[in-house]
Amino acid sequence: MQVTVARLGRPNGLKGEVFLDVRTDVPAQRLVEGVVFDTDPAAAGPLTLIGVRQHSGRYIARFDEIRDRTAAEAARGVSLVLDDADTREDDAWYVHELVGLRAERPDGEVVGEVVDLVAMPAHDLLVVREPNGHRALIPFVEPFVPSVDPDAGVVVITPPHGLLFGEEPEATGETVGG
Repeated sequence: MQVTVARLGRPNGLKGEVFLDVRTDVPAQRLVEGVVFDTDPAAAGPLTLIGVRQHSGRYIARFDEIRDRTAAEAARGVSLVLDDADTREDDAWYVHELVGLRAERPDGEVVGEVVDLVAMPAHDLLVVREPNGHRALIPFVEPFVPSVDPDAGVVVITPPHGLLFGEEPEATGETVGG
């Protein structure tokens, strides 16, 4: 299976550099000079990484096959992919492994279905579609997603109170303003 390592973003300068929308937790291990990436769409590649640097927390890359701004603009949106066996990270889940899993609480109560994973700067968010159609964004961290079992088709969630639609505020016994 092919997995996405990064997506080519907007050009940077005139010599073919592009910003990368990184999709891996370990970019320093995946974005190494000399790596040849397959692409999606396949007609856009393969692409050989000949330089990579960081600027203001973002990755900027140069590819042997992209030599000017026009080529960089044409490549915008192309995904860099590698074979799953080459990219498998410990304790990591790919979006295709999560989408479709049944989301339930530890007691087995079904909460919804995983429909996406959104990459955010602090941590990823698991997108769970509840039975009423509401989409809950659950921080994909161990305290809130303690268990992922693709073989059983289940992800166990313990979201903070209020993230799921229709949850009533917890009674604290305190009065406001008084």
